[in-house]
Amino acid sequence: MDIVYHEQSRCFHLYNEHISYIITVLRNGQLGQLYCGARIRDREDFTHLLELAPRAMSSCTYEGDRFFSLEHIKLELPAYGNGDYKAGAVELLQQNGSRITEFSYESHSISHGKPRLHGLPATYAEADDEALTLTVTLRDALTGMRAELNYTVFRDYAAIARSVRYVNGGNDTVTLTRAMSLCLDLPDCNYQWLQFSGRWARERQLISRELTQGVISIGSLRGHSSHQHNPFVIIKRPTADEDKGEVMGISLVYSGNFLMQAEVDAHMTLRLMAGIHPENFAWQLEPGKAFQTPEAVLVYSDSGLGGMSRTFHQLYGKRLARGMWRDKPRPILINNWEGTYFNFTEDKLLDIARRAKDCGIELFVLDDGWFGRRWDDRGGLGDWTANPTRLPNGVTGLADKITELGMNFGLWFEPEAVSRDSALFEAHPEWLIATPGRNISHGRNEYLLDFSRPEVVDNIHDQMAAVLGSSKVSYVKWDMNRSISECYSSALPPERQGEVFHRYILGVYDLYERLTAEFPHILFESCASGGGRFDPGMLYYAPQAWASDNTDAVERLRIQYGTSFCYPLSSIGAHVSAVPNHQMYRITTLSTRANVACFGTFGYELDLSKLSGEELDEIKVQIEFMKRYRELLQFGRLYRLESPFEGNTAAWMVVSADKRQAIVAFYRILNQYNDCFTRLHLRGLDPDMLYRETQSGAVHYGDELMRAGFITSDSTAGEIFFGMMPSSDFASRLYILQADKD
Repeated sequence: MDIVYHEQSRCFHLYNEHISYIITVLRNGQLGQLYCGARIRDREDFTHLLELAPRAMSSCTYEGDRFFSLEHIKLELPAYGNGDYKAGAVELLQQNGSRITEFSYESHSISHGKPRLHGLPATYAEADDEALTLTVTLRDALTGMRAELNYTVFRDYAAIARSVRYVNGGNDTVTLTRAMSLCLDLPDCNYQWLQFSGRWARERQLISRELTQGVISIGSLRGHSSHQHNPFVIIKRPTADEDKGEVMGISLVYSGNFLMQAEVDAHMTLRLMAGIHPENFAWQLEPGKAFQTPEAVLVYSDSGLGGMSRTFHQLYGKRLARGMWRDKPRPILINNWEGTYFNFTEDKLLDIARRAKDCGIELFVLDDGWFGRRWDDRGGLGDWTANPTRLPNGVTGLADKITELGMNFGLWFEPEAVSRDSALFEAHPEWLIATPGRNISHGRNEYLLDFSRPEVVDNIHDQMAAVLGSSKVSYVKWDMNRSISECYSSALPPERQGEVFHRYILGVYDLYERLTAEFPHILFESCASGGGRFDPGMLYYAPQAWASDNTDAVERLRIQYGTSFCYPLSSIGAHVSAVPNHQMYRITTLSTRANVACFGTFGYELDLSKLSGEELDEIKVQIEFMKRYRELLQFGRLYRLESPFEGNTAAWMVVSADKRQAIVAFYRILNQYNDCFTRLHLRGLDPDMLYRETQSGAVHYGDELMRAGFITSDSTAGEIFFGMMPSSDFASRLYILQADKD
């Protein structure tokens, strides 16, 4: 790992064993991109990689020189309108109405470690020798504005973290209307674009698109990262697959409005950008003030999609997630929501808890309905004190009784929302996000508090801290169930209304930071009506997130498969729920529901009193299995084997770091008859190690399992005769491979 500056050529080379990122100070002082990809040898001068040519209809920088045109030079901080006609990474509205800027090199510094981003989530280094950071300061001479471009290269990961800090060093107030976190110009567009999109209950579905001349983008204008699009995209060479080929992943560590964009110009070069969505964004900067963009993370892989994913898993699992729960196996929980919804009493909750304890469940979570005037979804939000009818002994009394059973206790909050039927709304109607004189839309009969106002965040903090500080709470499910509409803050002047979306998410981050610091023993799980804010920004504060409100095992195959391209298994909240499923009305076996959910943080979301003795016995076996293997399942190295987006089967596996243990999962969605023989080509094993499949006792060397394959053929491969084990729809199997004793 190193960052080298070659003074004669003015080239910077950031590299480790896996990746090289090379930039240079151009003739006009702007910062140019020369190379991003697999590690290459360092040399004194890389400027031969800068290709210049005279092209018709181009605007050129220097009189009489038709070669130097910003339209055709690869740039690190491009700005539209000064010869570059593609979308820019920065736009600055000045007092004379101009938006033209010319950011030129002023200075640079190289430091060990990685500085924190004030008020924002970001990756980090625990020791100075884990990372190096380059800060290149550019300056626009006319306005005095400085742009500090920060690049971090990690010792152990094929990743570059990038952000920009803007400082107004001039005498006039200016307005940032565009502030991208990352811009990457590449010399060709021979890539496929992969995005992870969908909608509520169908989040992070894999979508592939071809890149050609024009613009492809995804984003959110909902005030949160959204169910519709995840702030993560992949570009891959057409021949790249799970195991081989060149892949780049770009992830934005942010939970608000975002834009991820690919622009291919007429000469088929590619510009990638990621950052805050510029629509409805306008941030005023007075002299001396600064603005920090969110961090974008670029991961490079020459070992396919799987190599990219495992880099993100390790980086985000170890150097984005924080706190005492980062590396700890997660408790097996039961959540009462789909078991009772709002129809519960303290006695009912205790009955569920006792049954859960008998099964071996470790954590009881009380979901929505415990507070204020909360009888249904029309009241109570904003009043975080116990409803005395439902909880006569308060949260403290219930938590005491649960912990006396030998279980831990968790609690649901939706701190950003307020109901009209609440004491908070009656006292502070001005605390709503609402536009004066306009209709106020509701979502799920609720409204959003203006978290851009510090006094609002303080009020909710004090309420939550009082509950958490007085009760034995070890887990918090932090929900958020509606998008921002009629975005306006009565606390800000008209010229600052373009700041509300970003200030809102900064307020959310501030509340998370304060509560996680004050209650470090509590495991926080983020949730946004399921997967509406499943993003890296949330992972910084809460090491796991509820992946989707859709708990159907078959739908979860796609949701969890898509999620796995960026996010570690330890971050994926996954539960076994009742059947018929509450969203899909589909009936799947209890074993399949568990076989899907165990590749995540694992828990149950049902009423145990409605299960048979045989089903309860099966749950006990599932819990024993999960306790035995959860460290491997949550922190092992994931290998995707068959995609549920491509056929009737799906498969994946996890392998321990020492490669001595693996769990393989195979799922068949619809039953087949007289079908083909099937086998899986496993990955990630030691080719020289002998593995025993624990159920059958069969032994195979790793090279055989990976090259010849692991046979999964069953009764579907022919006719079913008497005595054979029949198959059915929604079938699944887990195979445990253990290295045979030497």
